[in-house]
Amino acid sequence: MRAIAPLIAAVIPIGLVFGALAATKELSPLETGLMSALVFAGGSQFVAMDIWTHPASWTGVGFAALLVNIRHVLMSASLATKMQSFGPRSRYLAMLFLADEIWAMAEFRAGVARLTPAWFAGLVAPFYLAWVLSALAGATLGAFLGDPVVLGLDFAFPAVFIVLVIGFWKGPETGAVLLASGVAAVVTQHFVPGVWYIAAGALAGLMAAIVSGHRRMEVTP
Repeated sequence: MRAIAPLIAAVIPIGLVFGALAATKELSPLETGLMSALVFAGGSQFVAMDIWTHPASWTGVGFAALLVNIRHVLMSASLATKMQSFGPRSRYLAMLFLADEIWAMAEFRAGVARLTPAWFAGLVAPFYLAWVLSALAGATLGAFLGDPVVLGLDFAFPAVFIVLVIGFWKGPETGAVLLASGVAAVVTQHFVPGVWYIAAGALAGLMAAIVSGHRRMEVTP
């Protein structure tokens, strides 16, 4: 819980912004809270609100959420190799609560100590509650919060990811991966409608990591 506390402080304004945004789409506080509790994926929830209509296009919303969250395949595959202390059921249950911040902190932990179900639960429980309750509060107080951009709350989301990236920095190789991912995402977002830029950025970053890994293997005697 101490390890995840700084990221909880960062995710609360993000939850408030999401709740306020959901209120502008005429979702009730109950609907907003249920969405955060059941989906528990900030990126896909924001994308869903961006394309939300009345009545909602469930196919479009679902496909957009799939594209945004496809990165969880790679995240869960990486984390699964470090979950020797988990039984089959606890491992699958843990993956249901996987989020970028939780994944990052679990990876950090696995690098210095054994990752256990109890430690992972200590990450998940307060973070999950903070996300759901802050979204509920944002939906309830949406009319009073006003435009989140004016308050600067819209920067909370990218700020969290900047902190996570810095924590994983390993030199020029990391920079190459980030550059490839960023360029691919920006170019795709400019020329291709929808949220394909997320998948493009992920694939470009993955390819850069593979190329970097092959070069390192060739250099290593």
